[in-house]
Amino acid sequence: MNLSEQRPRVAHPAVETVVPSPAPAFGRIRRLAVELAKFGVVGGSGVAVNFVAFNALLHGLKWAPMTATVLASIIAMGTNYLGFRFFAYHDRAPRTRQQIALFFVFSGLGVVMESALFYVGYHGLGMNGPFGSNLAKAQSIALASIFRFLVYRTWVFQHEANQGADAR
Repeated sequence: MNLSEQRPRVAHPAVETVVPSPAPAFGRIRRLAVELAKFGVVGGSGVAVNFVAFNALLHGLKWAPMTATVLASIIAMGTNYLGFRFFAYHDRAPRTRQQIALFFVFSGLGVVMESALFYVGYHGLGMNGPFGSNLAKAQSIALASIFRFLVYRTWVFQHEANQGADAR
């Protein structure tokens, strides 16, 4: 055989190279992480509004502690709705009367939880004064936020596929 000649090529069956896609669990974890981050941005701005209003009412205007915490929470609730609707959950189903009602019902429950926790810290544990009242407020917001995250993502800002046909 002459080495300068090429050997005849034999057709080999094509072997498909399958590149495994990332595990579905990784995609879910990533989506949840993005959702938590957006929730944190909106929630963080709501916390800032809550603290500014709370301190202005309690320490600036000398309102009663429970009145200051409830009113500050309600003001923050309004600003949070706008942030959740137009930023954190803008890709979810369109706004409906049911969604608005659920948001304010669950937010109202969050305000009740937050106020009860604040009451325990402020009156029950003696966390009063400028530092103590803010610490009691921070703890009550943190605990109530866990509840809010779960109910907002589960019932309020659902994906369209999860909503019933009677949502409007």
